[in-house]
Amino acid sequence: MTVFRGFVDIIVLGSGCNKCTKTAEIIEKIANEMSTEVSVKKETSAEVMMSYGVMSTPAVVIDNALVHSGSIPHRDQIQTWLEA
Repeated sequence: MTVFRGFVDIIVLGSGCNKCTKTAEIIEKIANEMSTEVSVKKETSAEVMMSYGVMSTPAVVIDNALVHSGSIPHRDQIQTWLEA
């Protein structure tokens, strides 16, 4: 698993459904708890999703790398991504 250090650029890919919104909220909450500086953007474009090969959402892209798709990520996964 890749660990991203410093400022983290995160994109949550999805249709804007509740799971996608919840994913973005959880990532921001955990980043705040960890005092990790993040930029969380939501992207609903099918073209962008396809460019990452995403077939199911929500999906999470960190620094241009797809790290998760198909469900709301678990807290321990998010913490691993954000560890400094």
